[in-house]
Amino acid sequence: MRQPDIEIYVKEDFLDELTSWLEQQIGPLQLGEWKGNTRRGTLQAAPPVPLMLVRRAAGRWASIWFDSDATPWATDLECARAVAAGIQREVRCSVGGWEEEQGEADADRWMKVTIEGEEEFIWAQKP
Repeated sequence: MRQPDIEIYVKEDFLDELTSWLEQQIGPLQLGEWKGNTRRGTLQAAPPVPLMLVRRAAGRWASIWFDSDATPWATDLECARAVAAGIQREVRCSVGGWEEEQGEADADRWMKVTIEGEEEFIWAQKP
């Protein structure tokens, strides 16, 4: 089932690699200036896909949010697999299309995706 949007996480050190890969694989990427920890832009796919980068979204991990159901990927996990293979870095994503109203039970369940494989883990933020 296609998710309404896609969100993945990569270490901040690899944001430039990710944006370069997106441009090579999908199409031109127009990004605005950083405003604090947030940068908004558009991936010029068909149709265009709004996106947002958020540094330090989870410790050293940056969030990459594609605000569209018209991405090349149907799910967060499909996107994480493609990006991990493309930039040869660990990518994290939720185990499924979690929404806040579903409660907290599955909120900390995540997937680590690398070129070596995939692993579910608990990504609980420390208070």
